[in-house]
Amino acid sequence: MKFKDFVVYLERLEKTSSRLAITDILVELLRKLEAGESRVAMYLIVGRVAPDFEPIEFGMAVKMVIRAVALATDKKPEVVERAYKSKGDMGILVKEMEFGVEGGGMNLIQVHENLLNMANDSGTGSQERKVESLKQLLVSMSPDERKYVVRIVLGKLRLGFSSKTIFDALSQMEEGNKSLRKALDERFQIFPDVGLLVEQIKESGMAGLSKIKIKSGVPVVPALCQRLNSYQEIVSKMKDVAVERKYDGTRVQIHFNRKSGEVRTYTRNLEETSKMFPELVQMGDWIEADDVILDSEAVGIDPVTQKVMPFQVTITRKRKHGIEETSKSVPLRFFVFDILAKNGESLIEKPYSERREILSELIRPNIVVVVDEYVRADDPREVEKMHEQYLKEGYEGAVIKKWDGAYLPGRQGWNWVKIKEVEGTTGKLADTFDLVVMGYYYGRGKRTGFGIGAFLTGLRKGDKWVSMAKVGTGLSDDDFRELKKKLEKHTVAEKPENYDVSGNLLADVWVDPAVVVEIAADELTKSPVHAGGLALRFPRLIKFRDDKGPAQATTWKEMEEIARLSQVK
Repeated sequence: MKFKDFVVYLERLEKTSSRLAITDILVELLRKLEAGESRVAMYLIVGRVAPDFEPIEFGMAVKMVIRAVALATDKKPEVVERAYKSKGDMGILVKEMEFGVEGGGMNLIQVHENLLNMANDSGTGSQERKVESLKQLLVSMSPDERKYVVRIVLGKLRLGFSSKTIFDALSQMEEGNKSLRKALDERFQIFPDVGLLVEQIKESGMAGLSKIKIKSGVPVVPALCQRLNSYQEIVSKMKDVAVERKYDGTRVQIHFNRKSGEVRTYTRNLEETSKMFPELVQMGDWIEADDVILDSEAVGIDPVTQKVMPFQVTITRKRKHGIEETSKSVPLRFFVFDILAKNGESLIEKPYSERREILSELIRPNIVVVVDEYVRADDPREVEKMHEQYLKEGYEGAVIKKWDGAYLPGRQGWNWVKIKEVEGTTGKLADTFDLVVMGYYYGRGKRTGFGIGAFLTGLRKGDKWVSMAKVGTGLSDDDFRELKKKLEKHTVAEKPENYDVSGNLLADVWVDPAVVVEIAADELTKSPVHAGGLALRFPRLIKFRDDKGPAQATTWKEMEEIARLSQVK
């Protein structure tokens, strides 16, 4: 497929907000793609050149793109910069600018190869080479092609649909309905590469799914907890359970392969963080296996007292610079609570009890990677006792897991439940919410200097993002500065089509759904102002959740369940 023909589909998708219409367009595209080009098409259509879990980024700021455009159009960079500030969208700008030539002959594979080489370029002089490569690419393209290539390079291609919509389209293409979506999604959970999945379906139909299996070095979408706040309801729903501590740390999925000697780590939103944990280089000395995938929580340990350190301290280990120094001042302990695969065999369908037995024999004694403890229970009073004990010990409470339950990637089923909420709580909400920042408001008075005085948060409800709370408290001066810096990377020229926000809450600056924050509030109430019909009263920031992406934020289903438990009227 010619790239200019592919861009026609991008244009149609951009102008469409209907989920059904988007699915129909994707079905049409999938049918026209050859199997060999379908994989790269699925990466490009979500603004990537590789799967999300591969740490391949362009590393090109707006100023570098401005230089490339200036070279391509024989204009001064400051002229291009002024035009960009006036337009607010680099994609629209390069489409409207005169480049002197009319290209458009490259195919999908060629464009992807150019972009992949550009992203992989590193070392001395790489910035100049990237600018030159982008310039050459732009002058060989048509205006519409330039528009989307620039958006891909800047990470600004947002067409308003997720992998689940692609699965709907695949199912529609194969069966004429959505009956295959669940099977596709389940396979994606264990090998989150939508390009590979589409390629296998194009080549072999649904039989191709059997070739996609858990593999060390490819992250599995982590299992997440549902919420309940009644010990009786927990035991009634789950029967025999294991009660574990809930740590206030950072989720780390550890992949170890003895043959290659590699240790790779991934966050809950599938970001690779291998270089951030130098203490794991000795994994081979501690593991009684040749190849494993482990699920753990990494927590900072005070070198003097040997006590668990607060999350704000632990999260400093995620910085990309000064890792060796920080690893000495904030040593980590990885509390391993599950095993997903061993020596190439998937274990996720085995019961929790069996996985725990395998885990108990896997790790040799050491102080860095340790098997987390649990207590087995089938009595609500015992669950309550352990939950309260963990709270007194300074942990976040308990995580309860079904004794014979499988490992379910994503937030599905009732095999894992968290009970941060104290049973029967009234007044202030004891639990917190992971919400996505949708936009922000300019500050007044002292906050004028920060460029931000409050921000709008929300969550996904169906195809839309709906607001839940306007937050302006709980932030220090440094927090405001940090938040502004985080959000600047994701600003958009206008409110995204899939944002449902009422008039009196319209933000001064809109951002794509990318930054996740943990919010506390006094009460969950019905609201005529917020589009979803629910709102948080007296919301305040607890912390930035850099370890989470929008997919791991609180869901609308969870919010409705909390409203039910809180008896919101």
